[in-house]
Amino acid sequence: MSLELVFDYLLSPAFFHGAVLTLLITIVSLFFGIIVGLIIALLQETELRAVKAATLVYLWLFRGTPVLFQIIFIYNVLPGFGIRLSAILSAVLALSLNEGAYMAEILRSGLHAVKKGQRTAGLALGMTRASVMRFVVMPQAARIVLPAVGNQMIGMLKTSALVSVVAVEELLLVANQTASANFRYFEALSAAGIYYLVLTTIFMVFQSILERSLDPKRGRRGSVRKPLSLIAPKSEIQ
Repeated sequence: MSLELVFDYLLSPAFFHGAVLTLLITIVSLFFGIIVGLIIALLQETELRAVKAATLVYLWLFRGTPVLFQIIFIYNVLPGFGIRLSAILSAVLALSLNEGAYMAEILRSGLHAVKKGQRTAGLALGMTRASVMRFVVMPQAARIVLPAVGNQMIGMLKTSALVSVVAVEELLLVANQTASANFRYFEALSAAGIYYLVLTTIFMVFQSILERSLDPKRGRRGSVRKPLSLIAPKSEIQ
């Protein structure tokens, strides 16, 4: 065991590039996964049976098969139909479609958590259905689903390690290749593990900041305390 070698790996361009690529794959896949999930969640609200059936088939396929299978399938099978994608694009496409299936259920539950009376009130005020969804339902649903979305974000970071199977040089593949050259697996994998822990910690802190900023009680507490300090004498407050 050599801590100096672990430190050298942490500062090496190969490991840093692998960590950046892992972060990039995670963010892009999560972004498109949220978009796909939102579209599926909204389509599930429609009364058209054919559309509902199509969304159910999509959810059944991508929730019922392993992510690794989907990555390999898209990378190896699509070229047979004339669709050739790079390894990174194949990985991002597979991760996004898989994430969209899970995100659809999370977002759908968030949309259903907003009381129907608020939608009715918005329509009664003359707002269009699109405006009600955008200004009334979406902000509240976003606050409700944020913890679950944060968990999915951290899960996506760890799931991105599977893209190494199609030779995408993300963090785990870099660590494994480095260790294969000198058989110092402990040092290489420890450096990769530290990078994963740092990225996970950043995501957790970001999630915590978002939750605090969207907490309605925080704003109310501030608005209540300020008038009290203005109207009441200091001796009475104490």
